[in-house]
Amino acid sequence: MILSLLALAACAPKNDGVPALDMNYLDTNTSPKVDFYQYATGGWQKNNPLRPEFSRYGSFDALREQAQENLNALFESMTTLETTPGSVEQKISDLYKMALDSTTRNELGAKPIQPYIAEIQAVGSKDELATLLGKMNLYGEGGFFGAGVEADLTNSDMQVLYLGQGGLGMGDRDYYLKEENKKLYEGYRNYLVKVLTLAGIENPEAVADKDMIVETAMAKVAWPREKNRDMQAIYNPMSTQQIVKAWPGLRFNLICKAAGIDPQDKIIVQQPSYFEALSKMLEKYNLEDLKAYLLCQFVSSSASSLSDDFYTASWEFFSHQMAGAQEQQPRWKRAMSVPNGILGEAVGEMYVARYFPESSKQKMVALVENLRTALGQHIETLEWMSDETKVKAQEKLAAFTVKIGYPDKWKDYSTLDINPEKTYYENLRNASAWYVKDNMDKLGKPTDKTEWGMTPQTVNAYYNPTTNEICFPAAILQKPFFDPEADEPVNYGGIGVVIGHEMSHGFDDQGSMFDAYGNMVNWWTAEDKAKFDALGDKLVAQFDEVEIAPGVHANGRYTLGENIGDHGGLSIAFTAMENAVGDTKDPMIDGFTRAQRFYLSYGAIWAQNIREEEKIRLTNLDVHSLAVNRVNVSVKNFQTFFDAWDIQEGDPMFRPEEERVHIW
Repeated sequence: MILSLLALAACAPKNDGVPALDMNYLDTNTSPKVDFYQYATGGWQKNNPLRPEFSRYGSFDALREQAQENLNALFESMTTLETTPGSVEQKISDLYKMALDSTTRNELGAKPIQPYIAEIQAVGSKDELATLLGKMNLYGEGGFFGAGVEADLTNSDMQVLYLGQGGLGMGDRDYYLKEENKKLYEGYRNYLVKVLTLAGIENPEAVADKDMIVETAMAKVAWPREKNRDMQAIYNPMSTQQIVKAWPGLRFNLICKAAGIDPQDKIIVQQPSYFEALSKMLEKYNLEDLKAYLLCQFVSSSASSLSDDFYTASWEFFSHQMAGAQEQQPRWKRAMSVPNGILGEAVGEMYVARYFPESSKQKMVALVENLRTALGQHIETLEWMSDETKVKAQEKLAAFTVKIGYPDKWKDYSTLDINPEKTYYENLRNASAWYVKDNMDKLGKPTDKTEWGMTPQTVNAYYNPTTNEICFPAAILQKPFFDPEADEPVNYGGIGVVIGHEMSHGFDDQGSMFDAYGNMVNWWTAEDKAKFDALGDKLVAQFDEVEIAPGVHANGRYTLGENIGDHGGLSIAFTAMENAVGDTKDPMIDGFTRAQRFYLSYGAIWAQNIREEEKIRLTNLDVHSLAVNRVNVSVKNFQTFFDAWDIQEGDPMFRPEEERVHIW
């Protein structure tokens, strides 16, 4: 449910004292009528060539880089201080120092994982394999499928267990099944051989080959990514007993017993046909094949926590071959990400105290309310929606919970043990177990709607349909992304579109299935829902026609929710900007009108350089469209865009009225 986002163009004060756009972003050799994305970002692309460590780098990533440097400064300062054992400062400091200490990890090699490898190899029956899977689940390990506790989609006040397909090392079924991915398929197999060899596994090639047979069989029965976005299709309640009876090959009762999960009256199975096929596979394949699969998944998932040769093997496949990165990230970046990930809210509390002024939070509150008003205006004037459905839409909008900056209640990490006497791997494994327990402890309990789905130092934002909330962490609410003193069109074209984007997720193809209380309940008339779906289909077609690489097209169906978010964000933010400036004179700043500055700001937040491999990888795995399409495809639906740049029929950036989409 968590949604990625944008980054704002750099702002700088001009001679009139009003912060506006950075003109270095522009490529004035390109006409905005021909390629608006290139016009708005071409200068930035030229001045920011892609560094070897990145598969892609843009304005968003630049802001993330700054946040990383701020965090690293915090962590470095802690290493020089005396810390109290058990304090968050001790835990952060020790994790950071262990992450930097490659010397010790290189000396240990594969030793930290040898006991667990031996445990897998010692399995003597499929019953024992199921029991081991349950034990591994306690540490966030295992394979074949995933399990976790989340809010019940039809009763969002309660937490239930979900089961979902998983366990594919490359992440998506197409990597195993499509001919154009043959080199990646072979590269993945070679990577497995490499890490198995480093782990001291006998006959690593034979083990890897067995794994590939099992993974490919799993891929064949896995649901495609588009189908997994169908919220009703993935909601299939079953009891523990029903699962045990329907799919005996899973040996689900043994898995649950070992994982400490009591029998449940309601478990949500997300892909029933996958589990049916998996049950048969677990009966069909011999024990050694299944052990080979489990061994490969375990060693691969452990690689980044071990010696440099393990890490490099993982990087060479996943980052270099799959994504096109040319160089590993510096060690300090890898090191700082560890305590930041494990003790996120503790780090966030420190981050907020140093880098996030309360005044920014208050200005954001006002901006959000302006966007809420604008969306309400749009709903009221929709021609395609009936009055009956409009009432429900307005109720949902009014019920939005808004979270800005940081949580009111911080997460308690007092029971999380970080012990410098243990290996780096053991500390990370124990931290994973702590998070699994933290999640499983919620099972059967009321949903805590005060919890945050992101840390304050995360450069991102999200909408959660089961809590009907929008959240904007502190790290995204800063220059150049958000400038409290900036020109209105620049802020509304940047953070304003982000706010509108997240609000629109409450009314996208998934969010529209949930009511004001976060429950998956139909609040549409049949006629209105049919009209909404038809508009979505039209947006799907706009993106489907884009060729992102030779023979590879964008996936408009898979990215529909995010594309509706961008579409709604642009539409709502433009209205909110007009409401904010009212009837005041439209001053020319840097030679641009308000509307032009709004659209330039939106274009600039997506300034980016990206490698060809990463374009293809993201098209396979990411629910977001590529940056260029989030600009050039999206803006061509708005008359305000055409008017701003005097774009006429015949211009490449023009789209006829009958082909445009008007949703929110």
